[in-house]
Amino acid sequence: MQKIVSLVGARPQFIKEAVVGAEVRRRNAWQHVLVHSGQHYDANMSDVFFQELDMKQPDHFLGVGSGSHAQQTADVLVKFEALLLQEKPDMVLVYGDTNTTVAGALAASKLKIPVAHVEAGIRQQPKDMPEEINRVLVDHISAQLFCCSNLAARNLAREGITNGVAVPGDVMYDPYLKMRHRFTPEETRTRFGLEKDAYIVATIHRDFNTDDPRAHGERP
Repeated sequence: MQKIVSLVGARPQFIKEAVVGAEVRRRNAWQHVLVHSGQHYDANMSDVFFQELDMKQPDHFLGVGSGSHAQQTADVLVKFEALLLQEKPDMVLVYGDTNTTVAGALAASKLKIPVAHVEAGIRQQPKDMPEEINRVLVDHISAQLFCCSNLAARNLAREGITNGVAVPGDVMYDPYLKMRHRFTPEETRTRFGLEKDAYIVATIHRDFNTDDPRAHGERP
């Protein structure tokens, strides 16, 4: 049976891993070794997902924690390389676009271990944002690229990446289907004291949105 090391470390990766890991165990598809880098370590950013989504506890915890982009990436790179030499997997599975993702992909590829990238092909402006840099680098050193959409596959093709590309869909949709019964409009309105059709739901992400008053209507 093949051994695949799945590397996670941040909130969205836990959610994706919950789906993939559960399906791997259900099918007994391969020996699935789960590694948590520790990039997100707060209970509300890590532990809660393992509890709420009934995830398997990590086989290894690297304990990376906070730091600059260089420090965090380097720490994952060094610690994960040592782990790969110990585990000797047939493939490494990485998710998304974090420092954990790029460090894991680099460590594996330099050890000539094939990399599979879930959520490949996503592209976004500005091109100098850390997540964009990470996802482009990971896509160009991955052997298997799993895209959420046909648009993502076309993005890869424009960069000359066509081998190993598949479009299985967005794995984040699966946990939504599993959990949506817990989040009805009526229950949410009651919990927050909202009137029907008298509120707006919005999410704000990325530093160039959250840290710029002009992006959310405030006066400079």
